[in-house]
Amino acid sequence: MRWPPWLYQKPKVSLDEIRRSFNEAAADEEHFPSTIDPRIYHVQLILEYFGDLRTGRALDVGCGKGRFARILKERNPDALVAGLDLAEAMLRFVPKEIAPCSASMTDLPFANDSFDAAYATESLEHAVDIEQAIAEICRVVKPGGKIVIIDKNAEHWGRLKTPAWEKWFRRKELEKLLGRHCTEVSSRFISYWEDVEPDGLFLAWLARK
Repeated sequence: MRWPPWLYQKPKVSLDEIRRSFNEAAADEEHFPSTIDPRIYHVQLILEYFGDLRTGRALDVGCGKGRFARILKERNPDALVAGLDLAEAMLRFVPKEIAPCSASMTDLPFANDSFDAAYATESLEHAVDIEQAIAEICRVVKPGGKIVIIDKNAEHWGRLKTPAWEKWFRRKELEKLLGRHCTEVSSRFISYWEDVEPDGLFLAWLARK
């Protein structure tokens, strides 16, 4: 099946416009909450795959208000958890236990091999350059480190209202991009809740560098 070319074109908006949009959205707690139910499978999958981080370092790429990072830190109190987001207004909600950083996911301000684990939950879809964002996430993770990407399936494009720049992904598409930098890559359909069968909307990509 061929996918419409417009689905994968680079966005026709600037990084500043995306930043401005999310800075404004930070005031909307209903649609952009600062907390998340820890029973949601997106959360459980990250915790399960990373395991005990001990005194390691983890990066939340596109953390928003830090709702996932908050739980990861609670479960790994001795680990350093950093939250990166483009929108400064979002980062003001991040708990003090999380190290905040305002930057683009296509140009991460960290040295190579800085983290033991990194994840992006429904944030890669907002990157202006998907290939570069994946390369950057992999670059800052140590050899042997783990990466989780959770995002939406391109086969279900149109189910939700999206901003002009948002992209959804084919399963093999991200497997291929991750495979350029990682020794192990897998993917699977997931549901929002553990006890609900996946309906195809959400995919999780798991990788080890």
